[in-house]
Amino acid sequence: MDPIGREQAERLVKDIPGWSLSADGIKLSRRYVFPDFAAAMRFANQVGDIAEREGHHPDLTIGWGYCNVETYTHKIGGLHENDFILAAKINQL
Repeated sequence: MDPIGREQAERLVKDIPGWSLSADGIKLSRRYVFPDFAAAMRFANQVGDIAEREGHHPDLTIGWGYCNVETYTHKIGGLHENDFILAAKINQL
């Protein structure tokens, strides 16, 4: 399985508001902002629940008032349709 090409990724990222494509075109990321650390942790735990159900695990960075989410498909070294699906599901939280 090959990763999605940059051109296709640029089209798909338009369907997931707030997400950005990395400069090299192989990762998606988004920063979510919260009023405090506890809210960021609750969100991160919800993302973890989705990730477990989907079998697709993003990288999370959590701090006071924020949670950064970065996703790509490690196995193929780039983006797969599943990364965009995961991002859309996270946006629904």
